[in-house]
Amino acid sequence: MLNSLKHRFQRVERRLRDLYGRDISTPKARRRAWWHFQMLDHAFLRILWWNLEEIAPGVWRSNQPSPRRLEIYKKRGIRSVINLRGEARQSPYLFEKEACDALGLTLHSITLSARKLVPRDQILDLLALMRRAEKPFVLHCKSGSDRAGFASALYLAVIAGRPVAEARRQLHWKYLHLSTTDTGILDHVFDVYEADNADRPIGLEDWLTTRYDHEALTESWQASRS
Repeated sequence: MLNSLKHRFQRVERRLRDLYGRDISTPKARRRAWWHFQMLDHAFLRILWWNLEEIAPGVWRSNQPSPRRLEIYKKRGIRSVINLRGEARQSPYLFEKEACDALGLTLHSITLSARKLVPRDQILDLLALMRRAEKPFVLHCKSGSDRAGFASALYLAVIAGRPVAEARRQLHWKYLHLSTTDTGILDHVFDVYEADNADRPIGLEDWLTTRYDHEALTESWQASRS
C-alpha cells in the first residue's frame, strides 16, 4: 500500500513538474517558475547541500546549482558548466541558462538518465564534451548522486587514466547514490566491463566504443534482479 501511494504521489508530482515552470519571460511567469524550481525540482533542499567535490584538477561535480550558487562558482574560478539533465525547457534549465549567460559561463547540456542507460553515441558525446570543455568546469545532474557520479567515473577512468576500480567509487552512497535501487544500472555498466576486461582485456574507452550496448546491458541488469 505504501509503495502504491508513493508511486501515485510521484505521478502527480511529475505531472505538475511537466505542466508548469516553462516560462520566465514575464514577472508572473517568473514567480511561478521560481516556485516550480523550489518545490517541484526540490531546490530548497539544495540551498545548503551542494554535493560538491573536486574529482580531478579543474573538474568538479555537484547537484543542480541555483543562480546564486553559479555566482559563487564563478568567483571560485569555474568557467564551464556541464548540465547532464539536457535542455529541458523547465525552470532548472531556464534559470541556469539565464545565469550562465549573465555571468559569462559556458553552459554545455547533454542528456543522461539515472535509471536508464543511454545509447553508445551519447556516451561518446559525453566523453568528447568533457575533453573539450574549458576548465575549471563543474558537471551536475539534479541531486549530484547518480548521473554526476557516472559521468565523474567515466572522466576519471577514461580521461584522467585512473583505475576503473578507483573511478567507479564516484558511484557511492556518500553522494547519495544507492546501487541497490534502479540507479544500480549505472554500476552494472562497470560490473560488466570489469568482467569482460578480465576475460578479454580491453581499455574502457575502447570497450565503450565497440562493446557497450545499452539494450543488452539493460536486459542483463533486469535479469540479475529477477
